[in-house]
Amino acid sequence: MAEVKKSGPARGGGWTRFVTVRPRLTLLVALVITALAVLAGGGVADRMGSGGWEDPAAESTYATRALEREFPASQPNVLLLVDARKGAVDDPAVAAEARRLTERLEAEPGVSGVGSYWGTGAPALRSEDGRQAVIAARIEGDEKAAGEILERIAPVYRGAHGPVEVSVGGPLAVQHEMETVIQEDLLRAELIALPVTLVLLVMVFGSAIAALLPLGIGIVAILGTNAVLRGITEFTDVSVFAQNLTTALGLGLAIDYALFVVRRFREELAGGADSRTAIGTTLRTAGRTVLFSALTVAVSLAAMLVFPQYFLRSFAYAGIAVVLLAAAAALILLPAALMLLGDRVNALDLRRLFRRGRRRAEAGAPEGPAPEASDAGAGWGRAAGLVMRRAPVFAVATATGLVLLGLPFLGVNFGTVDDRQLPATAESRMVQDELRAGFPGGPGGGLTVLAEGAAGPEALSGYRERIQGLDGVVRVDGPVTSGAGASGADAGGHAYFTVVPEGEGVGETAQRVVGELRATDAPFDTSVTGAAAVLVDSKDAIGDRLPWALAIIVVVTLLLVFLLTGSVVIPVQAVVLNALSLTAMFGAVVWVFQDGHLSGLLGFTPTGDIETNLPVLMFCVAFGLSMDYGVFLLSRIKEEYDATGDHDHAVRFGLRHTGGLITAAAVILAVVMVAIGTSRVTNTKMLGLGVALAVLMDAMVVRSLLVPAVMKLTGRLTWWAPGPLRRFHDRFGISEGGTASKPASAEAAKATEAAERDEEAARDKEAVGG
Repeated sequence: MAEVKKSGPARGGGWTRFVTVRPRLTLLVALVITALAVLAGGGVADRMGSGGWEDPAAESTYATRALEREFPASQPNVLLLVDARKGAVDDPAVAAEARRLTERLEAEPGVSGVGSYWGTGAPALRSEDGRQAVIAARIEGDEKAAGEILERIAPVYRGAHGPVEVSVGGPLAVQHEMETVIQEDLLRAELIALPVTLVLLVMVFGSAIAALLPLGIGIVAILGTNAVLRGITEFTDVSVFAQNLTTALGLGLAIDYALFVVRRFREELAGGADSRTAIGTTLRTAGRTVLFSALTVAVSLAAMLVFPQYFLRSFAYAGIAVVLLAAAAALILLPAALMLLGDRVNALDLRRLFRRGRRRAEAGAPEGPAPEASDAGAGWGRAAGLVMRRAPVFAVATATGLVLLGLPFLGVNFGTVDDRQLPATAESRMVQDELRAGFPGGPGGGLTVLAEGAAGPEALSGYRERIQGLDGVVRVDGPVTSGAGASGADAGGHAYFTVVPEGEGVGETAQRVVGELRATDAPFDTSVTGAAAVLVDSKDAIGDRLPWALAIIVVVTLLLVFLLTGSVVIPVQAVVLNALSLTAMFGAVVWVFQDGHLSGLLGFTPTGDIETNLPVLMFCVAFGLSMDYGVFLLSRIKEEYDATGDHDHAVRFGLRHTGGLITAAAVILAVVMVAIGTSRVTNTKMLGLGVALAVLMDAMVVRSLLVPAVMKLTGRLTWWAPGPLRRFHDRFGISEGGTASKPASAEAAKATEAAERDEEAARDKEAVGG
């Protein structure tokens, strides 16, 4: 029999006194801080960027910046697609109007490197049917400055100009339109998620007062995080995509934390405790769990800081801030509000509107929900008992099913972000579609080789011949030098070649050609850029740092779960089972978004690949959320095991008292993520829907089936730790001890479960006999 930890009645500790001694002052200060956060966080989206996919230290990034500096015309970021409508681009009237537009664009402040079909005669700038041609230019400055110039000049050039119709496209226009669409979609997601979440919270709690508390905590966390991100934009780049995570985690985690705190507080009240004692017990139990959960989620998100791409780092900034703010609000503001409300937390039972008096006359019971009743969660307890009686079957079947769901990920192809992330009706997307379909070579398919220190035409010519002979190279254009024409550069000068590979611009052949170009000897310094080169460098950067990120997540998770449980077996189980819970998400991402299944229903354009950064982001977010639910369940199991020393009973007890709440929390978070997944930007849609699937699989499959089955199989070994580590945990670990205000004693709870097991066994026997 294991040693059972005991304690006296729950008493309010220092933290309880801190948050309850002046609850009105606490809430007033929080209100003032929130108001200041609203002011500080205003306009944060306007300071964010839509890039950040590339490694800033990579060769391709260096080459791109050098080309922008030395050859602005080689790196246009704005394209004017000129449509001759009823005529051809070579018609005199069309050509005259196009030259006028070109001259006008050259005169715009901040615009350089302007070129056009009518000025160069380049075939690549004219459509194959002769009805469209391109004016290309570069807007100078960083993302924000260039975006402001684009906002100013785009309306001037867009639309009808005499015999031609002009549309605005190019990489800068795609980025700008993506930012706009994301902000619009985020507002719509919030308008969808907030009322649906409120309805679900009312269904969970019954009480409108109890339902509003988690929602309020979530709003505080979101507003606070926006202020934090606004401050971070003063020092570094932050991706606009991070705002989606702020909303999702701000609502989802704050609601999760508040659900567990409010639920435990109501249980303690129902057990006869006064408000202060109930808050003390709640903070020592559910509050401690919230703290551990927040730390595990924050660690999973913090792992993205090891990557150089500011897209990933932005999600770490946003995620860590919103997790810590949600936990702080749940542990400071929520107890203060509960102290003021007391029993009124159960007020305004809106479910009466649907019950229409049903059962109202039974036993003269008071109105309102009774989540603390003795039969609450009995179905989860019986389900846990069934799983544990057939543990090998459930463990093998569930694990096998999850692995099978993840198999499509073995065929993943990695790619880069392009305009097809946008809806087909977006102007910049339509311009790129026209270029892809009607212009020779299509946009973005070439590689650019920058030559620095070129010594003369003979060296350049010899290098061109060598790269022209590479397998998979269709054509080499150039060299274009810092002087006029294609003559040799002066010693120490710059030149560049344009290399057109076979197949897709970021296909396997193009990626192989990048490696061969970098390995080709040259009498000068060379560097390669282009979409395929950016992809190769991004994969290398992620591959180099991924082991470090995984090590951070695994090691810290093992340590935190050990401190929570005192076992060395449970942390390993937690890491393995959490990883299994993500297989369905990764399999679905490839099957749906790469292979294009359900693309019509979901409204996106499949490109045959997955952006390289997305799986890393989704893993860190989903793993953290999985640990969130795992900590809630393990904490309640550990609490009961410490009180009784009965392993099987503790597992059933944990499922009985948290299964419904974890499922409700997962459904609410999934609703928020699905709302984010309604975005018209494909990557945001993938993130929202993928994480929603992972959350539901974790709560409804892993926590409900796999965890109790595995814990039954490991039995008492589950709680094993070697002597030195056990002594370490006894000294530094955190244990709750008993709770005097439980509505039923441990013995009574075990007796109830024994009766339920007997009843279930009788049903099984009867079913077999029948």
